Amino acid sequence: MRKKAILSGIVFFVICNKIKTQTQDTAGLFVSSVFTPINSFTDGAEGPAVDKEGRLYAVNYHHQGTIGKIGPSGIAEIFVELPRGSTGNGIRFNSGGDMFVADYTGHNILKVDMRTRQISIFAHDGRMKQPNDIAITKQNTFFASDPDWENNAGAIWYVNKKGKAVLLESGMGTTNGIEVNPANNKLYVNESIQRRVWVYDISKSGKAKNKRLLIEFPDFGLDGMRCDQKGNLYIARYGKGVVAIVSPEGRLLREVGLIGQKPTNVAFGGDDGKTVYVTLQDTRNIESFRSDIPGREWTVRKRQ
Repeated sequence: MRKKAILSGIVFFVICNKIKTQTQDTAGLFVSSVFTPINSFTDGAEGPAVDKEGRLYAVNYHHQGTIGKIGPSGIAEIFVELPRGSTGNGIRFNSGGDMFVADYTGHNILKVDMRTRQISIFAHDGRMKQPNDIAITKQNTFFASDPDWENNAGAIWYVNKKGKAVLLESGMGTTNGIEVNPANNKLYVNESIQRRVWVYDISKSGKAKNKRLLIEFPDFGLDGMRCDQKGNLYIARYGKGVVAIVSPEGRLLREVGLIGQKPTNVAFGGDDGKTVYVTLQDTRNIESFRSDIPGREWTVRKRQ
Protein backbone atom coordinates (compact mmCIF):
# COMPACT_ATOMS: atom_id res chain seq x y z
CA MET A 1 0.00 0.00 0.00
CA ARG A 2 2.81 2.35 0.92
CA LYS A 3 4.62 1.55 -2.33
CA LYS A 4 1.50 2.45 -4.34
CA ALA A 5 1.12 5.69 -2.41
CA ILE A 6 4.75 6.63 -3.07
CA LEU A 7 4.41 5.85 -6.78
CA SER A 8 1.17 7.83 -6.98
CA GLY A 9 2.89 10.75 -5.29
CA ILE A 10 5.77 10.61 -7.77
CA VAL A 11 3.38 10.55 -10.74
CA PHE A 12 1.41 13.45 -9.29
CA PHE A 13 4.63 15.42 -8.71
CA VAL A 14 5.86 14.79 -12.26
CA ILE A 15 2.56 15.88 -13.81
CA CYS A 16 2.31 18.97 -11.62
CA ASN A 17 5.93 19.89 -12.33
CA LYS A 18 5.33 19.44 -16.06
CA ILE A 19 2.25 21.64 -15.99
CA LYS A 20 4.11 24.28 -13.95
CA THR A 21 6.96 24.31 -16.48
CA GLN A 22 4.52 24.67 -19.37
CA THR A 23 2.77 27.65 -17.81
CA GLN A 24 6.02 29.59 -17.82
CA ASP A 25 6.04 29.85 -21.63
CA THR A 26 5.75 33.22 -23.37
CA ALA A 27 2.34 34.93 -23.40
CA GLY A 28 0.43 31.68 -23.00
CA LEU A 29 1.69 30.29 -26.30
CA PHE A 30 2.73 26.63 -26.62
CA VAL A 31 1.16 25.71 -23.28
CA SER A 32 -0.93 22.55 -23.60
CA SER A 33 -4.04 21.91 -21.53
CA VAL A 34 -6.85 19.34 -21.44
CA PHE A 35 -9.53 20.12 -24.03
CA THR A 36 -11.83 17.08 -23.92
CA PRO A 37 -12.21 15.05 -20.71
CA ILE A 38 -9.69 12.28 -20.10
CA ASN A 39 -11.04 8.90 -21.29
CA SER A 40 -13.72 10.53 -23.44
CA PHE A 41 -12.20 8.76 -26.48
CA THR A 42 -10.85 5.22 -26.85
CA ASP A 43 -7.14 4.46 -27.12
CA GLY A 44 -7.73 4.88 -30.86
CA ALA A 45 -8.07 8.67 -30.44
CA GLU A 46 -6.74 9.99 -33.75
CA GLY A 47 -7.31 12.05 -36.85
CA PRO A 48 -8.27 15.52 -35.58
CA ALA A 49 -9.50 17.76 -38.40
CA VAL A 50 -11.39 21.05 -38.64
CA ASP A 51 -14.06 21.77 -41.27
CA LYS A 52 -14.76 25.01 -43.17
CA GLU A 53 -16.93 26.31 -40.33
CA GLY A 54 -14.24 25.64 -37.73
CA ARG A 55 -15.84 22.53 -36.20
CA LEU A 56 -13.48 19.92 -34.82
CA TYR A 57 -13.79 16.18 -35.48
CA ALA A 58 -11.76 13.15 -34.38
CA VAL A 59 -12.12 9.39 -34.69
CA ASN A 60 -13.06 6.78 -32.11
CA TYR A 61 -14.99 8.99 -29.73
CA HIS A 62 -16.71 6.96 -26.96
CA HIS A 63 -16.11 3.66 -28.78
CA GLN A 64 -14.21 2.34 -31.79
CA GLY A 65 -15.61 2.93 -35.26
CA THR A 66 -17.07 6.37 -34.61
CA ILE A 67 -16.27 9.93 -35.60
CA GLY A 68 -16.85 12.46 -32.85
CA LYS A 69 -17.83 16.09 -33.30
CA ILE A 70 -16.37 18.33 -30.61
CA GLY A 71 -17.85 21.66 -29.54
CA PRO A 72 -15.91 24.81 -28.53
CA SER A 73 -16.04 23.83 -24.85
CA GLY A 74 -14.62 20.35 -25.48
CA ILE A 75 -17.93 18.49 -25.19
CA ALA A 76 -18.24 15.83 -27.92
CA GLU A 77 -21.00 13.82 -29.54
CA ILE A 78 -21.04 11.00 -32.08
CA PHE A 79 -21.25 12.47 -35.57
CA VAL A 80 -21.33 9.18 -37.52
CA GLU A 81 -20.85 5.47 -36.95
CA LEU A 82 -18.63 3.96 -39.62
CA PRO A 83 -19.75 0.79 -41.46
CA ARG A 84 -19.14 -2.55 -39.77
CA GLY A 85 -15.50 -3.57 -40.23
CA SER A 86 -14.27 0.00 -40.66
CA THR A 87 -12.17 1.98 -38.18
CA GLY A 88 -11.10 5.55 -38.82
CA ASN A 89 -7.65 7.04 -38.46
CA GLY A 90 -6.72 10.24 -40.35
CA ILE A 91 -9.39 12.76 -41.42
CA ARG A 92 -9.18 15.52 -44.04
CA PHE A 93 -11.63 17.88 -45.77
CA ASN A 94 -11.57 18.87 -49.44
CA SER A 95 -12.36 22.34 -50.77
CA GLY A 96 -16.04 21.39 -51.15
CA GLY A 97 -16.31 20.55 -47.48
CA ASP A 98 -16.54 16.77 -47.85
CA MET A 99 -14.87 14.64 -45.18
CA PHE A 100 -12.41 11.90 -46.11
CA VAL A 101 -11.35 9.23 -43.63
CA ALA A 102 -8.48 6.73 -43.72
CA ASP A 103 -10.16 3.43 -42.81
CA TYR A 104 -7.32 1.21 -41.70
CA THR A 105 -9.30 -1.97 -40.98
CA GLY A 106 -11.40 -1.74 -44.14
CA HIS A 107 -8.40 -0.81 -46.34
CA ASN A 108 -10.32 2.17 -47.72
CA ILE A 109 -10.50 5.89 -47.90
CA LEU A 110 -14.08 6.73 -47.01
CA LYS A 111 -16.07 9.81 -48.00
CA VAL A 112 -18.64 11.33 -45.64
CA ASP A 113 -21.35 13.66 -46.98
CA MET A 114 -21.48 16.31 -44.25
CA ARG A 115 -25.11 17.20 -44.96
CA THR A 116 -26.66 13.74 -45.15
CA ARG A 117 -23.94 11.91 -43.16
CA GLN A 118 -23.98 9.19 -45.79
CA ILE A 119 -20.73 7.21 -46.00
CA SER A 120 -19.28 5.75 -49.19
CA ILE A 121 -16.03 4.14 -50.27
CA PHE A 122 -14.01 6.77 -52.15
CA ALA A 123 -10.85 4.73 -52.78
CA HIS A 124 -9.93 1.09 -52.25
CA ASP A 125 -7.02 -1.12 -53.22
CA GLY A 126 -6.61 -4.65 -51.93
CA ARG A 127 -2.85 -4.15 -51.71
CA MET A 128 -3.23 -1.51 -49.00
CA LYS A 129 -2.07 -2.87 -45.64
CA GLN A 130 -3.48 -0.19 -43.35
CA PRO A 131 -4.34 3.29 -44.71
CA ASN A 132 -3.24 5.41 -41.79
CA ASP A 133 -3.22 9.12 -42.58
CA ILE A 134 -4.01 11.27 -45.60
CA ALA A 135 -2.87 14.63 -46.93
CA ILE A 136 -4.83 16.69 -49.43
CA THR A 137 -3.55 19.13 -52.05
CA LYS A 138 -5.14 22.33 -53.37
CA GLN A 139 -6.30 20.29 -56.38
CA ASN A 140 -8.22 17.93 -54.04
CA THR A 141 -5.91 15.00 -54.77
CA PHE A 142 -4.60 12.87 -51.92
CA PHE A 143 -1.50 11.21 -50.59
CA ALA A 144 -1.95 8.36 -48.12
CA SER A 145 0.50 6.65 -45.78
CA ASP A 146 0.20 2.87 -45.54
CA PRO A 147 2.25 1.26 -42.74
CA ASP A 148 2.94 -2.45 -42.38
CA TRP A 149 3.52 -2.56 -38.63
CA GLU A 150 4.19 -6.30 -38.50
CA ASN A 151 7.22 -5.97 -40.75
CA ASN A 152 8.31 -2.40 -39.78
CA ALA A 153 7.68 -1.41 -43.39
CA GLY A 154 5.35 0.84 -45.33
CA ALA A 155 4.29 2.56 -48.52
CA ILE A 156 2.70 5.76 -49.82
CA TRP A 157 -0.17 6.11 -52.27
CA TYR A 158 -1.47 8.82 -54.59
CA VAL A 159 -5.25 9.09 -55.00
CA ASN A 160 -6.74 11.30 -57.71
CA LYS A 161 -10.00 13.28 -57.51
CA LYS A 162 -11.99 10.31 -58.80
CA GLY A 163 -10.66 7.93 -56.16
CA LYS A 164 -8.18 5.98 -58.29
CA ALA A 165 -5.26 4.86 -56.10
CA VAL A 166 -1.71 4.55 -57.46
CA LEU A 167 1.17 3.10 -55.44
CA LEU A 168 3.94 5.72 -55.35
CA GLU A 169 6.58 3.97 -53.26
CA SER A 170 6.92 0.73 -51.30
CA GLY A 171 9.73 -0.75 -49.24
CA MET A 172 9.81 2.22 -46.87
CA GLY A 173 9.85 2.22 -43.08
CA THR A 174 6.59 2.39 -41.10
CA THR A 175 5.01 5.31 -42.95
CA ASN A 176 2.67 7.32 -40.75
CA GLY A 177 2.34 11.12 -40.67
CA ILE A 178 1.90 12.74 -44.07
CA GLU A 179 1.45 16.37 -45.12
CA VAL A 180 1.67 18.84 -48.02
CA ASN A 181 3.39 22.22 -47.59
CA PRO A 182 1.62 25.60 -48.08
CA ALA A 183 3.11 26.11 -51.55
CA ASN A 184 1.65 22.74 -52.59
CA ASN A 185 4.97 21.61 -54.03
CA LYS A 186 6.42 19.51 -51.20
CA LEU A 187 5.23 16.26 -49.64
CA TYR A 188 6.37 15.24 -46.16
CA VAL A 189 6.18 11.63 -44.95
CA ASN A 190 7.48 10.27 -41.66
CA GLU A 191 8.38 6.75 -40.55
CA SER A 192 7.33 5.98 -36.97
CA ILE A 193 9.75 3.23 -35.99
CA GLN A 194 12.72 4.54 -37.98
CA ARG A 195 12.06 8.12 -36.69
CA ARG A 196 12.78 9.75 -40.05
CA VAL A 197 10.94 12.50 -41.93
CA TRP A 198 11.30 12.51 -45.72
CA VAL A 199 10.52 15.33 -48.13
CA TYR A 200 9.59 14.95 -51.81
CA ASP A 201 8.96 17.43 -54.61
CA ILE A 202 5.43 17.26 -56.02
CA SER A 203 5.30 17.43 -59.81
CA LYS A 204 2.52 19.14 -61.75
CA SER A 205 1.07 15.71 -62.50
CA GLY A 206 0.88 14.98 -58.77
CA LYS A 207 3.78 12.56 -58.57
CA ALA A 208 6.27 12.68 -55.68
CA LYS A 209 9.94 12.73 -56.67
CA ASN A 210 13.43 13.73 -55.50
CA LYS A 211 13.15 12.07 -52.10
CA ARG A 212 15.57 13.28 -49.41
CA LEU A 213 15.86 13.19 -45.63
CA LEU A 214 14.50 16.24 -43.80
CA ILE A 215 15.25 15.24 -40.19
CA GLU A 216 15.94 12.14 -38.13
CA PHE A 217 15.20 11.80 -34.39
CA PRO A 218 17.33 9.73 -31.98
CA ASP A 219 14.54 8.33 -29.83
CA PHE A 220 10.81 7.71 -29.29
CA GLY A 221 8.37 7.58 -32.21
CA LEU A 222 6.69 9.76 -34.82
CA ASP A 223 2.98 9.94 -35.60
CA GLY A 224 0.69 12.47 -37.34
CA MET A 225 1.89 15.90 -38.48
CA ARG A 226 0.58 19.14 -39.95
CA CYS A 227 2.09 22.29 -41.47
CA ASP A 228 1.54 25.84 -40.32
CA GLN A 229 1.21 28.76 -42.74
CA LYS A 230 5.00 29.21 -42.92
CA GLY A 231 5.64 25.56 -43.71
CA ASN A 232 6.84 24.46 -40.27
CA LEU A 233 5.90 20.88 -39.41
CA TYR A 234 4.14 20.10 -36.12
CA ILE A 235 4.97 16.44 -35.43
CA ALA A 236 3.36 14.24 -32.76
CA ARG A 237 6.28 12.57 -30.92
CA TYR A 238 4.66 9.35 -29.70
CA GLY A 239 6.06 8.24 -26.35
CA LYS A 240 7.91 11.48 -25.68
CA GLY A 241 4.85 13.53 -24.84
CA VAL A 242 5.68 16.48 -27.07
CA VAL A 243 4.80 18.07 -30.38
CA ALA A 244 8.04 18.84 -32.22
CA ILE A 245 8.05 21.92 -34.46
CA VAL A 246 10.47 21.55 -37.37
CA SER A 247 11.36 24.21 -39.96
CA PRO A 248 11.12 23.55 -43.73
CA GLU A 249 14.93 23.29 -43.67
CA GLY A 250 14.79 20.45 -41.14
CA ARG A 251 15.79 22.36 -38.02
CA LEU A 252 14.10 21.54 -34.71
CA LEU A 253 12.63 24.87 -33.57
CA ARG A 254 11.01 23.79 -30.32
CA GLU A 255 9.15 21.03 -28.51
CA VAL A 256 5.74 21.66 -26.95
CA GLY A 257 5.28 19.61 -23.79
CA LEU A 258 1.99 17.75 -23.37
CA ILE A 259 0.24 16.29 -20.35
CA GLY A 260 -0.20 12.89 -22.06
CA GLN A 261 2.79 10.92 -23.33
CA LYS A 262 1.43 9.32 -26.51
CA PRO A 263 0.22 11.98 -28.98
CA THR A 264 -1.13 10.52 -32.21
CA ASN A 265 -1.98 13.50 -34.41
CA VAL A 266 -2.47 17.27 -34.59
CA ALA A 267 -4.74 19.79 -36.32
CA PHE A 268 -5.08 23.58 -36.45
CA GLY A 269 -8.34 25.39 -35.69
CA GLY A 270 -9.93 28.07 -33.57
CA ASP A 271 -11.18 31.47 -34.73
CA ASP A 272 -7.76 32.49 -36.03
CA GLY A 273 -6.34 29.09 -36.97
CA LYS A 274 -3.72 29.24 -34.20
CA THR A 275 -5.21 26.67 -31.83
CA VAL A 276 -3.49 23.30 -32.16
CA TYR A 277 -5.51 20.23 -31.18
CA VAL A 278 -3.64 17.06 -30.22
CA THR A 279 -5.17 13.59 -29.89
CA LEU A 280 -3.60 11.30 -27.27
CA GLN A 281 -3.69 7.53 -26.98
CA ASP A 282 -2.71 7.08 -23.34
CA THR A 283 -5.07 9.65 -21.82
CA ARG A 284 -7.73 8.98 -24.49
CA ASN A 285 -8.59 12.59 -25.05
CA ILE A 286 -7.65 15.79 -26.86
CA GLU A 287 -5.34 18.53 -25.58
CA SER A 288 -4.89 21.96 -27.13
CA PHE A 289 -2.34 24.75 -27.17
CA ARG A 290 -1.92 28.09 -28.89
CA SER A 291 0.64 28.71 -31.63
CA ASP A 292 1.85 32.03 -33.01
CA ILE A 293 1.20 30.97 -36.64
CA PRO A 294 -2.07 29.69 -38.17
CA GLY A 295 -2.28 26.29 -39.85
CA ARG A 296 -1.90 25.66 -43.57
CA GLU A 297 -5.34 24.15 -44.11
CA TRP A 298 -7.06 26.85 -42.05
CA THR A 299 -5.45 29.51 -44.27
CA VAL A 300 -6.47 27.67 -47.45
CA ARG A 301 -10.10 27.43 -46.28
CA LYS A 302 -10.24 31.16 -45.53
CA ARG A 303 -9.15 31.93 -49.07
CA GLN A 304 -11.77 29.68 -50.70
